[in-house]
Amino acid sequence: MRRAAAWCRALVSLATFGSMRWGELAALRRHNVDLEARTVRIEASVSEMRTGELVTGRPRTDAGVRVVTLQEVVMGDLEWHLQRFSEEKPDGLVFVGEQGAQLRRSNFSKIWAKAIKQAGLPAIHIHDLCHTGNTRAAMTGASLKELMTCMGHSSTKAAVIYLHAAKDRDQVIADALGEIFKEGLKPKGEAVGGDASTLTPVD
Repeated sequence: MRRAAAWCRALVSLATFGSMRWGELAALRRHNVDLEARTVRIEASVSEMRTGELVTGRPRTDAGVRVVTLQEVVMGDLEWHLQRFSEEKPDGLVFVGEQGAQLRRSNFSKIWAKAIKQAGLPAIHIHDLCHTGNTRAAMTGASLKELMTCMGHSSTKAAVIYLHAAKDRDQVIADALGEIFKEGLKPKGEAVGGDASTLTPVD
């Protein structure tokens, strides 16, 4: 189980902080990764047919083809993964199954379920990680256009949802800061009471 957790660490990091979809992760190749520039180029996606066949093609929209810049810690996870688990050839797949075959959602779901249970977390899907990352990105102050680029969306609809979520969070933070400010304004002893003579005038 420890090996499984190590094996999927980089995949989880990219899904969360790179807003990468399952099909994009399954299609990612070594030549798409630039460790020095801290970028990952997304230009393909894998779909699993009802017959079980895996079909690789371009993302559904032009906006899906994008370059994602990632944090140093995430690139560190990715570099560690490339050295141990990825296919070795220059155009090799970054993520493969535990037996070295092309990644399948059905196989990964079993590993993911075990990891979630071991961590004591509620049942969440791999796609939920994208929602987490998008919400956090919105909270940093990212613009609508920046969120759309990161998510690979051509429509503003989804990005606006995350901006609203961030706005709600901003209000919570502002209210909390307001309580701290009000606490700081409360008189502390006689020196800060209503006696104006104890105050130092400002020129």
